[in-house]
Amino acid sequence: MSQYFTIHPVNPQPRLIRQAAQIVRDGGVMVYPTDSCYALGCHIGDKAAMERMRAIRQIDARHHFSLVCRDLREIATYAKVDNQQYRMLKAATPGCYAFILEATREVPKRLQHPSRRTIGLRIPDHPVVNALLAELNEPILSSSLILPGDEAPLNDIDEIRERLANQVDLILDAGACGIEPTTVVNLTGDAPEIVRQGKGDTAVFGV
Repeated sequence: MSQYFTIHPVNPQPRLIRQAAQIVRDGGVMVYPTDSCYALGCHIGDKAAMERMRAIRQIDARHHFSLVCRDLREIATYAKVDNQQYRMLKAATPGCYAFILEATREVPKRLQHPSRRTIGLRIPDHPVVNALLAELNEPILSSSLILPGDEAPLNDIDEIRERLANQVDLILDAGACGIEPTTVVNLTGDAPEIVRQGKGDTAVFGV
């Protein structure tokens, strides 16, 4: 049975953030709020937790997880970013976008797309996520909370608890987040490619 924290969406309680971060460090999988929808998250270096997230969502290695980062400087550690890409990232972050970029050598192969050597990266705009990232001092490995057979992310906290209480270690309840996932943008080509239209406005990319 998972732990359940009711956390303030604007002023998250530091004690709960510290406890949540420790659960993640100890190998836990959490449900947490973002600026687009609820998401699954775990420690970036924990392969077993990552595989649990894959099992919950029933996705294979070709599905990109996102590294949820604090800022553009942290993104540059994990992705190769040229000047044009940097300008687009700066214009769109923080916000409801996930970006596909070429991974650097710092990224373990298990976090990359198996054939393209790419990585998904995200800088959200949500106080709970910001507090978690500050406490962890590293990115969160993350995926939208879209369960098998569902077309939209889970948003109702009672349904989340009913369906996932025995599969995750922590549920952070910050109230309703919405049911529209991030807009996914592939920045590895000559021009931005919208892989998935979500909450983020694509006008910033000129498409």
